[in-house]
Amino acid sequence: MLRETFSKLKVAGIQVLKRPTLLRDAVRELSLKALYLPDQKRILLDKDLPILKHRWNEAHEVGHDIIPWHEGMMLGDTEQTLTPACHEIMEAEANYAAGQLLFLSDQFLTEAASEEPTIDFVKRLSSRFGNTITSTMWRLIEQAHRDRPLVALVSAHPHPARRKASFDAANPCRYCIQSPLFRQRFGGFTEVELFAISAGYAGAQRAGPLGEGEVALQDLNGGRHSFRFETFFNGHEALTIGTWQRELEISVSLA
Repeated sequence: MLRETFSKLKVAGIQVLKRPTLLRDAVRELSLKALYLPDQKRILLDKDLPILKHRWNEAHEVGHDIIPWHEGMMLGDTEQTLTPACHEIMEAEANYAAGQLLFLSDQFLTEAASEEPTIDFVKRLSSRFGNTITSTMWRLIEQAHRDRPLVALVSAHPHPARRKASFDAANPCRYCIQSPLFRQRFGGFTEVELFAISAGYAGAQRAGPLGEGEVALQDLNGGRHSFRFETFFNGHEALTIGTWQRELEISVSLA
């Protein structure tokens, strides 16, 4: 399949036909998880990709196919596609299309807003819509509760005894997902600070619930708010959700 596509593709502005191994090298070196062949309407997936992630990668490539202006960009690098900004726009649009397909447009948002955003609820939504727990949590945090500050982490195991030798204390999270209101009101918190919260209550279990805790976070205006945090470990990554509970009264001592 790659050989049939050689004559049509350019990688980094170089016609692949001049060097047929270039595309193969690009697939290997860039660790591509999915490759779309527009003329054949075929999607190639990395055989080592977990089955649960196939749907998202397939939907992402379908998104590229159904967005009209992407078609002219996918058979080679141009002055536009070589710019990071253009690439980010294309990927964001393909991700949006994938989300609309896999989460049935507004149906997921309606159901996700109907209950308290907890790990158990995310797992139930994940099973109902057939998507990974991580992608389900991501969509719930970003879109389902627009009137509530929420934050989620996809990270290493928070307990020191379970951290791998490759653990980077300066970059403990793979993703930090913030709802619009959390970003607006609590955007001063770093991933390291948020990860430290989960590390404060997490147990050393190999998998399953690691614990929960209620903490006070200060917003950008100095107000204090109660958040409930809980963490679940799926055997590979820790998933943490922080949910706004209430605003705390500020006590003032009089001399």
